[in-house]
Amino acid sequence: MPWLESCALDQRLGFVSACLSGDWTMTEACAAYGISRKTGYKWLERYRLEGALGLAARSCAPHRHGRATDASLADAILQVKAAHPSWGPRKVVARLRLDHPHLDWPAASTAGEILKRAGLVAPRHRRRRAPPTLGGLTTPERPNHVWAVDHKGWTRLGDGRRCEPLTMTDSFSRYLLALSAGSSTREEEARPWFEQAFSEFGLPQVIRSDNGPPFASTGVTGLTQLSVWWAKLGVRHERITPGHPQQNGRHERFHLTLLEAMRPPPPNQAAQAERFAAFRQEYNHQRPHEALKQLPPAALYHPSSRKLPRSIPEPDYPPEAAVRQVRSNGEIKWRGDLIHISSALAGEAVAIEETELGDWAVRFYDLPIGRIDQKTNRLRRLSVEAFNPSEVLPSYPV
Repeated sequence: MPWLESCALDQRLGFVSACLSGDWTMTEACAAYGISRKTGYKWLERYRLEGALGLAARSCAPHRHGRATDASLADAILQVKAAHPSWGPRKVVARLRLDHPHLDWPAASTAGEILKRAGLVAPRHRRRRAPPTLGGLTTPERPNHVWAVDHKGWTRLGDGRRCEPLTMTDSFSRYLLALSAGSSTREEEARPWFEQAFSEFGLPQVIRSDNGPPFASTGVTGLTQLSVWWAKLGVRHERITPGHPQQNGRHERFHLTLLEAMRPPPPNQAAQAERFAAFRQEYNHQRPHEALKQLPPAALYHPSSRKLPRSIPEPDYPPEAAVRQVRSNGEIKWRGDLIHISSALAGEAVAIEETELGDWAVRFYDLPIGRIDQKTNRLRRLSVEAFNPSEVLPSYPV
């Protein structure tokens, strides 16, 4: 009979003991343990060389895989990676194929495994992402239809202080609405610039941003105090897909032009603010724009007909909706349980409405923010596929 898998090591030790005792011949011991003489001699030899540890099970994997990457190719992959530490396996293989097209280079995934075994790459940590924009992105069709906002990457001023400009443009006319010389991405620095822009130019229908602060968070709702304020004003917030800055390409391209007003670095923040003011005046009123048939942005832009209200109206929730006040920790009381909604909504009222599917949808003003999972009593993100913006999002004149 074959070895009993549950006690193979004990069986082998017993066989070796029987052979070494001198009471059994090899033929008798092999017959008693149900193995061939060849197998018996193998275990005796391993015991002689390694002792009892030599009787343990060993890997049956071949010493060399038939489809293993040739050592010379693997060495070339490691050499390119060493020369370009920031390159990933796809760039490494692409470079090698360009330099040596006659060789059969492995796939990028195989190159990644080679680099991983050599300790030259580390696994990526899973990043928490802001929820996707429901209903997709809006194509600007008129002034104030879509405003694009972002923080340009920070630079160092002459006095050593950081400068991280906040930029705000009208996506249709490319009009530069606001340009700050701020030092951070904090909400306290950004909000006054939006208040000034809203007061001067009125309210847009949509504001598009990336997924960073102070515009978005990684929570279920993706809300921040700034985007909560926008929702209360009836301004829809769109977030581009993480890692796809081309979705806000017009604004990203503007940042390249903005470098004209940032090089060389001015001595201090006040000097940078003066440069920005002069740049904004020239950019809006004098500089021809190729996408606008060589007209300056001011030739196409006009302020919005929606003015910034003196006071924000209360939400108009239907009578059948269950209205709950969000506590200071971001939770609401629902059916005897506490459900976390968003810390950005602390002190605000949200509406909970039953859907046709029998679950509970949560919204803030006209903004859907999630659904309550009846099994876990937790707020879940809304499904993009199941979202119809025309049913819940109002359309305002601009």
